[in-house]
Amino acid sequence: MPYRRLPNTDAARIATLEKALNMELRQTPDCQPASFRILNEARVALNRFKTAVKQFRFHYDELAKCNKQFHPLTKMARLYTSHFIQVLNMTVIRNEIKAEYKLLYNLQPDDFTLPDLATEQAIVDWGQHIINGENERLSRRGGTPIYNPTIAKVKVHYDIFVEARFTRDRYKKQMERSLEQLNALRTEIDAIILEIWNQVEKFYNNYPNEQRLNKCREYGVIYYYRKNETRPQ
Repeated sequence: MPYRRLPNTDAARIATLEKALNMELRQTPDCQPASFRILNEARVALNRFKTAVKQFRFHYDELAKCNKQFHPLTKMARLYTSHFIQVLNMTVIRNEIKAEYKLLYNLQPDDFTLPDLATEQAIVDWGQHIINGENERLSRRGGTPIYNPTIAKVKVHYDIFVEARFTRDRYKKQMERSLEQLNALRTEIDAIILEIWNQVEKFYNNYPNEQRLNKCREYGVIYYYRKNETRPQ
């Protein structure tokens, strides 16, 4: 005996409900396997579900495009932040800037290793440290600005990165909200499909086996045969 399996994709859910609703038009009012109540629920839920699927796909695509644009901006912000710190360390080694001034950049005077910039948050934190530090050193301590890169150039790439990250995170939240709404509707849609299938199977319960299965398939019921079961010819 074949077993049922609910559709597992959004496209399949939509197709299954549309099939059941189309069958309603092919039956006389006194010969409807599925009740008008559940079919009306299906009609309303299907419209909401289609809208939710469309919204999720839109937000998903927008996030994907944003991520594609964001990656090179992250690379540039990391590169300029890292390069500035390397140049700062070299000026200290050459005694062009006092070692204790490194504290203004949140760097230890006797530590010439580069901070870990592997994460986005590290770029945010260290970018802000060196921008604040360079401005503080020049405004209060005097001295020559660091060049190649200048802090202005670093700040340009830093600001672009931070703004792009904010935009990416906003798209991500929108996508997550739309996915949460879609998941709730998937549960509702699955429950409606299951009730339609149960009513249809009950209606055709006294039909011969293969005729019953074919009638139920017309309403979108999906049957699968097990490996040891023989399919009808």
